[in-house]
Amino acid sequence: MPDTDIQPRLSALKQQRRPVVALAIGLLACFCLLVVGVQVWSVLHARDVALRDSVSDTGNMARALASHAQASIKLGDAALSELVERIGRDGLSGPAAARLRARMMTLTHDVDELHGLFVYAADGAWLVSSLPTPVQGNNFDREYFQYHLTHPGKGMHIGKPVRSRSTGVWILPLSRRLDHPDGSFAGVALATLNLGWFGRFYDSFDVGRSGTILMMLDDGTLLYRRPFRDEQIGSDVRSGPIWQLYKHSGPVGTAILTPKLDNIERLYSYRHLDGYPVLVASAQSTDEVLAEWRALAVKMSLLLGASVVLLAWGGVVMVRQIRIREQLEAELRRSGNALKRHNRSLKALADSDGLTGMPNRRLFEETLEREYDRARRNDTPFAVIMADVDHFKKYNDRYGHVAGDDCLRRVAGAVAEGARRPTDLAARYGGEEFAVVLPDTDLGGALAVAEKIRAAVGALQLAHADNPPGYVTLSLGVYSARPALDKGDDAMAWVEAADALLYDAKANGRNRVAARDGQAVSA
Repeated sequence: MPDTDIQPRLSALKQQRRPVVALAIGLLACFCLLVVGVQVWSVLHARDVALRDSVSDTGNMARALASHAQASIKLGDAALSELVERIGRDGLSGPAAARLRARMMTLTHDVDELHGLFVYAADGAWLVSSLPTPVQGNNFDREYFQYHLTHPGKGMHIGKPVRSRSTGVWILPLSRRLDHPDGSFAGVALATLNLGWFGRFYDSFDVGRSGTILMMLDDGTLLYRRPFRDEQIGSDVRSGPIWQLYKHSGPVGTAILTPKLDNIERLYSYRHLDGYPVLVASAQSTDEVLAEWRALAVKMSLLLGASVVLLAWGGVVMVRQIRIREQLEAELRRSGNALKRHNRSLKALADSDGLTGMPNRRLFEETLEREYDRARRNDTPFAVIMADVDHFKKYNDRYGHVAGDDCLRRVAGAVAEGARRPTDLAARYGGEEFAVVLPDTDLGGALAVAEKIRAAVGALQLAHADNPPGYVTLSLGVYSARPALDKGDDAMAWVEAADALLYDAKANGRNRVAARDGQAVSA
């Protein structure tokens, strides 16, 4: 934006930076009329906030419970997979059975959730278990056993909760089918999870006096409910509100529900386990969730009435001033950015050669001085290359200045390609002459760059009938030394030395590189 357009706009914005007294008075009157409505809204909003916080808490708790349950079931499934793999590989003969039992005891000892591991024969007889004292019995009648007897699949089955015949505690059975090599039924591998262990974990969560935590199967079988009641385990809760909500809303949900079991209104959040037919839920009583809100509602109303009057006036004025200041800053930023872009354009024009687009002699000399001083401070080598197109005047005379300009542009591209490091600088020095600054480069490195440039120009194969090779070539002079040892303290001496070597290259036949290493310009 031109300065003539910016300044009037800035002036207009500055004039607006005054107290908007009339507007503030009008808004104050409106706020006074609306204060009752604001108080009501604030109280209701605070109630919504309390409920939203509880939704977040119960949702996070349901996620944690689901993650814990899923991890526990995965541990049981991993143990089962290992048992099935070992049985398939080693069988259940004497030594193999002993090793298997030792492994089963180790797993149940290391994994708290595991109540036990068992292997049953096709008739339900106990073959191997993790119990310290072997128990004789038959589990043919168990639901999970009957399931695998009629389902040939290899996947894990989560059965209905039962009381353990070995310890009497409530357990959740996880089982896998065992097959003979011909695919016929060979028995069942069983891992049991201690539901009491889940209960102790759930008791560590604070859900209030009337809150609850529950876990159920997809078919509505209750696995655990807090507060715990023994007779509820294994009951059918499909008529309950959580199971109904799950069937209608999908694997994750939140709602305020009142179960018939105790008629307490609660905020429930549930989550279905990924890959397993298990659902967990947590809930907090809405009375407990809103108890603090009820105590604060009166105080909020009184404070809000006083606060709104003060904040309305101060807030309106402050916001207005802030917006004006932001507009001013935005306009100033736009002006500054426009100026910066303009300056960058001018600098690019000042630093670039109009014909080739390369850095020009001015930028070259600035870079030369800067890198020379840096090399002197750091005691590092420093090299300069001067290059000149061979018989360029004859080229112009024969092919014309348009072709000559194109030739210089293509040669410039080859020279720039040779100086690839970020610290290198290739520039058009003047006419058909080019210069390269190579910081932190000894004679060997500089000579390699020069030869690369000379070869690249030759590879262009630009026809030049008045040049002995028949195409455009380049002669180069390379000078490298350590400026720290240069008593002359003059960067341009490097250019003069490289230029003298350039003329040596031309005197010795052109299309070549003349190079010299020195410890001082006078050397």
